[in-house]
This record gives sequence, structure tokens and C-alpha cells, in this order.
Amino acid sequence: MKTVCAKEKAFLIAAAFLLCGALFLACGPTVVRQSFTKKECLDCHKKFSDQYFPMKYVHAVTKEKKCEQCHLRHGIVPRLILKKDGNEVCYACHSREKIGVNKANVHTVLTRGKCTTCHNPHASQASHLLKAEGPELCYQCHKKESYEKKTVHKVLTTGGCKACHLSHASDEKNLLVKASIPLCISCHDPGKGTFKKAHGGYPVETSSCSLCHNPHSSAQPKLLKTSSHKPVAEAGCGDCHNPAASPKPFGTTEKGSALCYQCHDEKGLKAGGVEHEPFRKGACLSCHNPHGSENPALLSGEGNRLCIGCHKGKGEKVAKPHAAATGGKGCLSCHRPHAAKNPKLLLSKEGDLCFSCHTKAKAAKTAKVRHDPFMEDSCTSCHNPHGSNFEGMFRARMDEVCYSCHAEAEGKFVKANTHKPVANAQCNACHDVHGAGEKNLLKSVPPALCSNCHGDLMKKEEGGSSHDPFAGGECLACHDAHGSNVAGMIVNTQDKVCAECHSELGKEIKEGKSGHAPVLKGECTKCHSPHKAKLEKLLLAGSPDMCLNCHKDLKAKFDREKVHSPARRDCLRCHKPHVSPESPLLTAPVRTLCGECHDLKAGSFRKAHFFIEASAMNCVSCHTPHASTDPKFFKEVTHPPFASRSCGECHVAGEKQ
Repeated sequence: MKTVCAKEKAFLIAAAFLLCGALFLACGPTVVRQSFTKKECLDCHKKFSDQYFPMKYVHAVTKEKKCEQCHLRHGIVPRLILKKDGNEVCYACHSREKIGVNKANVHTVLTRGKCTTCHNPHASQASHLLKAEGPELCYQCHKKESYEKKTVHKVLTTGGCKACHLSHASDEKNLLVKASIPLCISCHDPGKGTFKKAHGGYPVETSSCSLCHNPHSSAQPKLLKTSSHKPVAEAGCGDCHNPAASPKPFGTTEKGSALCYQCHDEKGLKAGGVEHEPFRKGACLSCHNPHGSENPALLSGEGNRLCIGCHKGKGEKVAKPHAAATGGKGCLSCHRPHAAKNPKLLLSKEGDLCFSCHTKAKAAKTAKVRHDPFMEDSCTSCHNPHGSNFEGMFRARMDEVCYSCHAEAEGKFVKANTHKPVANAQCNACHDVHGAGEKNLLKSVPPALCSNCHGDLMKKEEGGSSHDPFAGGECLACHDAHGSNVAGMIVNTQDKVCAECHSELGKEIKEGKSGHAPVLKGECTKCHSPHKAKLEKLLLAGSPDMCLNCHKDLKAKFDREKVHSPARRDCLRCHKPHVSPESPLLTAPVRTLCGECHDLKAGSFRKAHFFIEASAMNCVSCHTPHASTDPKFFKEVTHPPFASRSCGECHVAGEKQ
């Protein structure tokens, strides 16, 4: 009984807690739950909606507002993000097989992944979502003037391009709806008398109509090609072919060039002696179409493209093309097509041909000094007449071209220190390649020649000093114009170059007891400018600044210790700059030098030196001549008795006088 009562009591307590909790929640603050509503694409892209939805043809996915079938959502950043690249997004619905991309001939825009070149992916006023109606769509890529000449194929005006061509792909070339011959005779009945009469009774329905006719439009009547062989234009097929009723009506009455020479002047065409190889072999059809062509003179290719078919290398793109080869008549600007009197089928001799355009260059023939190949009219010795990747249409780098004749020069010029124009293959920086008024084809002589590049260096230094050869414009007295294994491109080591003029210095070095390290090493430019300076004697800086550039230990002492007055003012007060009979480079013996400032006989001096005779002393044995922490310039490390001025402990003092 007690157990039952206890359970009831626990139940009542739990129920009371639940009731209180419910009341608390009911009376507490109301929580508002935030809800989000998905916005549709057109809620933002209203202009898109206004532009495309009223159009006659709307893409199904656009009409159904299934933007995400092609696009990824982009949020607030307005970017076009397609689910797949290029045509791949189209192939998701429009299968490749249905479009025909697996066929032998596919429309170029399809192979480049550009469905949108022809189609608007959203909507259009034209069927199939095309961007334009009829031929105008095709004229986006195909030149309109080629299809609207004087005589236009009737089917083009009535049925448009699609009458003969498929839009996407075809098993036939040129995207034709069927093979060319069946396509043509589907409209032009070869059995009709008018057809037979127009073609001289020849069974032309067995051959391609486009051999003679342009399938789109022509400036000629009957859609004949722009350049039509006279027998074709006059329906005189029998001039070249067997009779129409013969077993082989399209066989020719003669073989090869013999057929052509029935009308064309063989002697006149062969005049000259040098013949074009196909022409020599009688292979006229290598270059000409026997019936008709859209190119002049029945040529089977357009301009230079025909020539490049055999001469492959001449078709490569180059940085410096020859204007004569790329413009105007192209190859025929310089060459004859059949035969010529000159090598390489040139219209005239090499020099005459080049000078017919390059008249300014020809003027160099009157120059005082002339380049041999130029005078020999051998322009192609240096230049590529078809174009080049090098400035001036040179055959190779200019230095390589020059070294091909001046072989010995390469070894002389290419050194450890090479003149920049030589290193950069710019021989024409100093030399005129055709003719000049100076020796060695120089454009001018130093210093004028050198100042073209070194103009700032060669300006006169006002109030300073200039090296005589430099001031006199004798640059080549010291420098090699092309290159040298010595720094500064000088003709020899510095000591030898300088000694050519300053010979007295060499004698002093031999006789001197001590020499300045830069002088002994032949490093004159450590202290002197070889050209000009703001200071006398071409010094790079004054004393002591210049000296302290090398003697850095002294500079450090000067900065932290008491400096000897002469050393502070001028090193040359005590030292010679090059060589000296005294060491180290002193201008006089130590005692003599010190005696110029210090009176060695004065009582104060004698007392300070314990009356020791000056002649018995060496000043630098006790004193440092440059700087010291001691007021009397004593050396940093001294003998203890000396430091305490107890000289008598070791020496016998002199007698006072």
C-alpha cells in the first residue's frame, strides 16, 4: 500500500512540473521564425524578359524558365557561367548524331565550338533561333561580294544557301546536300537540247560543273569563272578535246605542253634560257586550270599561295617581310613565271631589280668607300629577298652575315669585354653597310662616331681636368673599337697603356724603394679617371677621402681616435702617390719629414725625449703617424718602463746641454 502511494505522489509531482513549464512557455516572449523565399532569375533579369519573350521563336528551355538547365546560379555577381564549355552545353539536348558532327565534313563554326555564331541561345525572330534570315546569316563569315556579282545563280536568289548546302554537316565536300554532279543535274537537265548545244554535245554531266562555272555568282555570262579559257568561253571544247562523239570525248588532241603550244607562243614563253621547272617539264597544269579560274591567267591558286605550294619555305611568316613579295604582284614583282634571261627567273639583273625600288641605297655607289658585295650588285649576299626575322632583312644576325666574309674578325672581336654594338650584332651602329665617306665604311670618325652613343661622357667638364687623348678625340689611343680581354675595352693592360705616354713613371717604379699598390698592379683608374674629372690630375676624389676608400682601417681609427693634423688635412703632405725612395711612400726620411713641423733642437723637444739625440731616434718606433688614443700619439702597445717614462731603467740618459 505504501509503495502505491509513493508512486502516485511522484506522478503528481512530475505532472505539476510539466504544467508549470507549459504555462511558462505560453506566457513567455513570442519567437518569430524567419522564412526565405527563392527568387527566380527573371525577378532580376527583367530586361532579358522584355527583350526575348516577345520574339517569334523562343528556345524551349527559355520559355519554360529553366535557366539552370544551361547556367549555374551566379548570385549577385552578374557573370555568365555555363554548365559546360562551348557546344557541349547544346549537345546535352541536341545530340551530336542528329546535328551530324560525326560526318566527314563539318561546318567550321561547329568544329570551333561556336553554335552561337549562327544561333541565338534564347530567342529570335528567325526560325531555328537563327540570328538572321537567309544569306545574310552566311554573310557574317562569307564575303557578300563573292555571291552577288553581275550574274547570280538563280537558285541562290530563290532558295538561298540551303538549296545546295546543309547547315551543320555533310558527307559531301562544301556541305553539299548531295554529290556535286547529281546536285547540278537535279535542276539542269542534260537531256535537253539547249543544254547539249551550250556544251557542244559533250557529256559534261559526267564531270564537275565547277571546272568551268562558279556555282554562286560571276562577272561573266553563264556563270563562267572570272578567268575563262577562250575555248571554254566560246564553247570550243573541240579545240583541245577529242570530238564529242568519240569513245573518249574528254581526251586531248595532244599531250602536256604540246597541246598548249597549239595556241600559245612557245618561242616567246621560253625566251631567256632559264626556265621554271614545271614549265620546262611541260607541266602547265601545275599552275594553271585548263578551263576556268577565279584567279587571273587561269591560275589554279591565289597569288603567292600558288607559288608557296611548291616553295614551302617562302610562305613562313617573318618579322620583316619584303613589301615587294607580300604586296602588289607578290612573287611576280621580281620573278617571271615561265622563263627569264636571269638566274632564279628574275625580271632583271639582281642589282638593277633591287635598285628599281631602293633608289636611296643606290646613291651609296658614289660613296668614297664602298662595300664590295654592294658594288658587285650582290644584294642577296647579305639580305634575304623574301623576308627575314632580322632587322634590315638580313639573312641571319648581322654579325653572322659579316663574319661569313670577315671570318678572322670574329676571333678578334669577341672577347671578355666586347663593345655593345658588336655583342648585339649591330655592326651598322658604326659602319655603313653599303658605302661611306670614311675608311672601313665608318659612318664618321672618333670622337663624332663615339659621341653617337657616349654623348654625355664626352661633354667637356668645366673647371676640371681632361685626359689629353680624350680631349683630343683620340678614343682609339686607349680603346679597342670591337673588344678586349681587358676591362674597359682598352688595348692593353692599364700599366702598359698608361706607360705609352707616362714613360717616366715606369723608370721611377724600377728605381723606387716602395710603390703604391694600385701603381704596382697597373690599376691607374683606382685613383684617376681615364677621361675627365672635376679635380686636377684627373683624380676621382680629393685627399684624404680617396685614400680612405682603400685604407679603411685608417678611416676607422680617424673616426674614433685623435688624428694627426697632417693626416687629417692631406695624405700627400707626407706621402707620394706613386713611388718613393723612402718607405712607406714617404716624401723624405722620417726624421727629416717630422722635423719640418717639429723643432728637433728645441729644449722642450729634447726634454720630452730625455735629451736623446734626434739622430739616434726613429719617430715611428714610439709614435703612430696617423691617429692614436694617446695625446702624444704614442702607439697603442708600449713597453711598461716606456709607458711610465722610466727610460733610465734600460737606457743611459744623455748629458743635459
